Amino acid sequence: MAEAKGNALGKLGKLTELRQRIFFVIGALVVFRLGSFIPVPGVNPEAMTSLVNGNGLMDMFNMFSGGALARFSVFALGVIPYISASIVFQMMGSVLPSLQGLRKEGEAGKRKMTMYTRFATVGLAAFQSFGIAMALQNQVAAGGAPVVYAPGFGFIMSSVVGLTAGTMFLMWLGEQMTERGIGNGISLLIFAGIVAGLPAAVVHTLGMANNGELSLLMLLMVFGLVLAVTAFVVFMERAQRRITVNYARKSGGQRAYQNQSSHLPLKINMSGVIPPIFASSLLMFPATAIAWFSTGNKSRWLQDLTQSLSPGNPLHDIVFSVLVIAFAFFYTAIVFNAEETADNLKRSGALIPGIRPGRATANYVDAVMTRLTGVGALYLVLVCLVPSFMQQAWHVPFYFGGTSLLIVVVVVMDFTAQVQAHLVSHQYESLLKKANLRRS
Repeated sequence: MAEAKGNALGKLGKLTELRQRIFFVIGALVVFRLGSFIPVPGVNPEAMTSLVNGNGLMDMFNMFSGGALARFSVFALGVIPYISASIVFQMMGSVLPSLQGLRKEGEAGKRKMTMYTRFATVGLAAFQSFGIAMALQNQVAAGGAPVVYAPGFGFIMSSVVGLTAGTMFLMWLGEQMTERGIGNGISLLIFAGIVAGLPAAVVHTLGMANNGELSLLMLLMVFGLVLAVTAFVVFMERAQRRITVNYARKSGGQRAYQNQSSHLPLKINMSGVIPPIFASSLLMFPATAIAWFSTGNKSRWLQDLTQSLSPGNPLHDIVFSVLVIAFAFFYTAIVFNAEETADNLKRSGALIPGIRPGRATANYVDAVMTRLTGVGALYLVLVCLVPSFMQQAWHVPFYFGGTSLLIVVVVVMDFTAQVQAHLVSHQYESLLKKANLRRS
């Protein structure tokens, strides 16, 4: 018994680094949730909540920020300015020769790109917070109460400083989570913001079922829909096309290596959850700005445009689908280079059966990747829009929209995969130590 306990404690001791990383992520998420309750001074909380609730754009933005927008917290902007700045520099990095040169400089170029992205985040967050503060001064809640207690220069300055500082802190916190924790820190912050509203949504849905507003059959249908979409997302995220690769025979002294066959795995959705996040952020801010500033009869057409860009409307769905497909191809082209893959295969003495090495291999891999990306982009559009269509048709309080559910499932899968990778690395380290292959 004592020996078994000792073995268990020994195994736990080997996972000290993993435990520290997990605890760091948990602590960072706790800080994020606590910060979402620190309000910017000068705002009427009840009026702000009533202004946000019921607006499709504001509800989506509020969900991504974990309810911080409804409370007008210092984290109200969330990490959306950082994501928007990253979009701009990734697009410019494929067009401007100077930024293309930075991408080829390795770690030094990456640090410069990160610095430029941070500066752009500061400017974008300051601009957005200034616009929101100016617009809030003229807003009145449904009951006639003003949203801002004392409009003026003081409120604008406190809003700009508070919201910009909150965004920069979240950017820094996300980078620390990526470096010292597990998973992508920015994605985990978005994940935490979405999941934070889940308990209240579940209680509300169960309350509707208890009061007779929602039938038991409809409740089971919603539950089955969540399970079905989750299973479909997991299946598609793990799906891949395996291209057969043969390694030529090698001879070395008395040893001869026969032809070996392997495969080149290509994921169907190489871009992950990035396209929906990019599309949502690009759609959210222009439409939100129109919603803030479109007051009065003279801007009736702006109000109509805002309504058309709200989730659930045909124009929003069409623009969102086009942006998701475009970003899926764009981001895949950034993270996967067919020519580089072909060069690596050629240098390692590998070839695809029936395909000549070099340019022919690159063209073949690029064609396969293009078809896979097309299927992956359609899958992203389907997952993001079908739950919204069902929600509108059945009028069901389905808390997770398609984009939110996709983000949650993909982030959980990535987090689980990285935890498993840490466990496997610890096993290899123990094997190397036992074999005396690792120097002390």
